[in-house]
Amino acid sequence: MALPQQLRDESDFDQLPHNIPVSATIADIEEKKGFIDYFMFVIEVRTKGGSKYLIYRRYREFFNLHQIFESKYSPEDPQRPGPNTCILPNLPGKVFVGNKREIAESRIPELNTYMKKLLGLPTWFLLDEALRMFFYQTDQDSQHQPRALRRLRPPTRKVKTVKPNMDLFSSPRAEAMFDFRGNSKAELNLKRGEVIFLLRRVNADWLEGTVNNQTGIFPESFVKIIKPLPDSDSEGEGGGHTYSCLRCLLLTPSGVDTRDVCVQEDLTIQPTYKDLVSRMRNVFQKDDIALNYRDHEGDLIRILDDDDVLLMIKESRGQQGKVKRPVNQFPWEIHVTLASDLSVYNTEP
Repeated sequence: MALPQQLRDESDFDQLPHNIPVSATIADIEEKKGFIDYFMFVIEVRTKGGSKYLIYRRYREFFNLHQIFESKYSPEDPQRPGPNTCILPNLPGKVFVGNKREIAESRIPELNTYMKKLLGLPTWFLLDEALRMFFYQTDQDSQHQPRALRRLRPPTRKVKTVKPNMDLFSSPRAEAMFDFRGNSKAELNLKRGEVIFLLRRVNADWLEGTVNNQTGIFPESFVKIIKPLPDSDSEGEGGGHTYSCLRCLLLTPSGVDTRDVCVQEDLTIQPTYKDLVSRMRNVFQKDDIALNYRDHEGDLIRILDDDDVLLMIKESRGQQGKVKRPVNQFPWEIHVTLASDLSVYNTEP
C-alpha cells in the first residue's frame, strides 16, 4: 500500500542533509559603492540542522537565479505540470526608474515572500545546485560585518546610540591644501582649509576620513598631514570598507588623462560591461566613449560586451608579476577613447 503524499514528503525531508537551507529572511539592506552604486540584501538563512548565517545578495542575483529555474522547471502547460516541473513563485520585476534605496526597501516584503515559497517547494527542488549555491555562505559573506540588522530586532527593543567623546586635538587629522571633487559617493568632496579626521589608509595614495559629517576616501596628495594615523591603521586595518583601485586612462589627441577610481569591490570581481561604461562616463564626464584594454603585446583591444571583460581579466591574470602594482589595485586597466577616434588603434610607426 502506497504511503500518503504528506508522509512521503516528510520522509524525504528527514533524509535531506543538515546544511540544506529551509528558510531565509531579509534582515536589512546595505548600499555598496562599486563600479555603480547599488543595494545588497542582507539575508539570514536557516538550515535544516538549525544553524543560522548571513549572506549578501543583489536583486540581479535573484533575477538570474529565477531565470535558471524557469528554464529547468517551468512546465509548458501550467495546468498540467510534469514530474520534474513545478509552479515557481513570482519574482518582483525589474524597476528602471526611481530612488535606489526606496526601490530596495519596497522589494523586501516581496522577496521575503518569494524566498518563503521557493524554499517551500517539493523536497527534491531543495537539492538543486543553483539554489544551494545561492544560499551558500561564501568566504566573502562570512568576512562581511553587517552595519545593522534592523528587521531582526524585536519591535519593542530600543537601541541606544552613545557617541564617544572624541578628543579632536589628539585625533589623526589632515588639512586640505587644494579643492577636491570626488568622482563617486565613495569619495569625499574637499575644500581648501578644511580639516579631515583620518580613519585609515586605503593604499599608498588614498586615505579614508570624515569631514562635515561625511565619510569617504580622498587622495593623500591633496592634503597636509597634521597628525598621522597610528601604525595599526596605516595599511587599512581600521575595520572599514575594503577598497580596490582601478587605473583608468582617457586617451585623446591632446594627451592622456589618468585617474585612479576606488570602489568597494573585491579584486576578483568581474564587473559587467554596462557597469564599466556607466562608471567611465561618470569619471570622465563624456558620453560618446569606447572601452579598451591592452593585450600582452601592448595593442589596444576594444571591449564590446561581458565576454570581452572576462577575456581582459583572464589576460591580466597571465601578466601578474610582470607589472608591479599596489596590493589593492586591479591587475587590469581601462583605456577609454572617444568612440569616433580610431587613430589610437593605428599601431604602425
